[in-house]
Amino acid sequence: MPQVTYTDHTGASRTVAANVGDSVMETAVRNGVPGIVAECGGSLSCATCHVYVDPTALDRLPPPEEMEDEMLWGAADERRDTSRLSCQLKVTEGCDLQVTTPTTQV
Repeated sequence: MPQVTYTDHTGASRTVAANVGDSVMETAVRNGVPGIVAECGGSLSCATCHVYVDPTALDRLPPPEEMEDEMLWGAADERRDTSRLSCQLKVTEGCDLQVTTPTTQV
């Protein structure tokens, strides 16, 4: 079973098992991971599930589509080259991920 490791802005980490096909955001919400607000529930209408993806994993992920790219400009915290919306990151078999949550989502 794939795993997602969530690290908060203080460096505290939590690794949880993830279901293939679920999003990184859904996995966080289901497991009570702090730092993922997910106001819109994954409908791509907010940026409150903003995360920074581990740079070594970026080449294993599809690039952000236009709408996600636009939403990231509205994120409450700094946008970086590794910024993604966790609602748009699907868990796949054999692809463990590490993400860091920003200081704030709102």
